[in-house]
Amino acid sequence: MTIFGRVMTAMITPFDPEGAVNYAIAETLAAHLVAHGTDTLVVCGTTGESPTLTWDEEYHLFQVVQRAVTGKAKVVAGTGSNSTHEAITATQKAAKLGLDGTLQVVPYYNKPPQEGLYQHFRSIAEASPDLPLILYNVPGRTGQNLAAETVVRLAEVANIVAVKEASGNLEQVSQIRRSTPEDFCIYSGDDSLTLPMLAVGAQGVISVASHLVGDALQQMIQSFEQGQVKTAAEIHLRHFPLFKALFSSTNPIPVKAALRMQGWDVGQTRLPLADRLSSVQQTLEPILSNLGLLKS
Repeated sequence: MTIFGRVMTAMITPFDPEGAVNYAIAETLAAHLVAHGTDTLVVCGTTGESPTLTWDEEYHLFQVVQRAVTGKAKVVAGTGSNSTHEAITATQKAAKLGLDGTLQVVPYYNKPPQEGLYQHFRSIAEASPDLPLILYNVPGRTGQNLAAETVVRLAEVANIVAVKEASGNLEQVSQIRRSTPEDFCIYSGDDSLTLPMLAVGAQGVISVASHLVGDALQQMIQSFEQGQVKTAAEIHLRHFPLFKALFSSTNPIPVKAALRMQGWDVGQTRLPLADRLSSVQQTLEPILSNLGLLKS
């Protein structure tokens, strides 16, 4: 198993009714997730609504979650930015907190070429050489794809240890796996593609669905590893409608709605994320009910 395990949960950020970060719920939720299949928590990534959090809120969240799961799971901090200088500063501060790694998203909006991406990530890694770094490729949000060739170059940097691949491109995943060292890890960034990506050499998933079905995802990945491919496929297909429903609107709107339907006081999403929640709930309810995820 890799240093970050098989199931990494891209943790939501709970808010109170006034829209402030609810650190008490974050602490409780973190412990719950680790008790139900999560090996590592990714805090303040896309699902954590990082674009609308202040750096002070993020640093506080890192520490709250770290205290909640010390000795039980690892904590990876989302400290990426479209400013290399800002990402370096945030990552160095995370390193001083004693966190286990950072997730670095492809710079968004400014759309750098591949050489710019290479220098961006290498600069961040070299500024915090003792902290493992996970690349995060999500072109649907950033407007730029991190090419397989660039990932291969970056894998030569000692503390760049993994990539979260959310491009939806299995050929790209295959190219990365074929050309990187065996100990360089590939994580699916889409729950619905975890099983197909395992088949071409991925190690696990950075998951949204693990808020609800972390134990099942662990079972699916372990079944695949043990050669029980039919069992893994059955688990995948059973949960496939949930994987898709959690992206029926912009993430994390659906997963927060699902958690509220389970009784979690996680609050709403921060603007500009908003949707017709009645429609989101109508999509989720029969799926959650069918999986036994709603209290009777």
